[in-house]
Amino acid sequence: MKPRNVLSISLMAGGLLLGGVAAAATPSASMLANTCAGCHGTGGVSNGPATPTIAGISEEYFKEVMEAYKSGDRRSTIMGRIAKGYSEEEIKLLASYFSKKKFVPAKGQKSDPKLAKKGAKLHDKYCEKCHGDGGTSTEDDAGILAGQWKPYLQYTLSDFLSGKS
Repeated sequence: MKPRNVLSISLMAGGLLLGGVAAAATPSASMLANTCAGCHGTGGVSNGPATPTIAGISEEYFKEVMEAYKSGDRRSTIMGRIAKGYSEEEIKLLASYFSKKKFVPAKGQKSDPKLAKKGAKLHDKYCEKCHGDGGTSTEDDAGILAGQWKPYLQYTLSDFLSGKS
């Protein structure tokens, strides 16, 4: 083979290789979301009582929370370390991905109708301003409360009331 042809083939092969690396540099939203599934469940629907469902939350809220974890402005056990590993573009991809998923309420939780009625009054008084429609609104950019795991809500409200969140 002539040296000129070897050089041309080498340059083409190198270009294809680098092109493949560049294409792989930004993973797809579903690929990124797979890393969230271990804690937040497949498609963002949580299976665990201490972890929120993130399916169906607004893009803006997702981005705001991830940036707060990343900067340390929002307290966390592990999310701060995880968020630091994502670029701004990857956070936007994840925000779009999870906002398009359907929120599925936690199943199998027992409730006391009297306590639920009392809780609804407390929600109307203290929470409705940010968490509209009884805590089900995704348009308020404040997160979904209704249908989350009760232990998660208890931990989160405790942090909120103590000023830790």
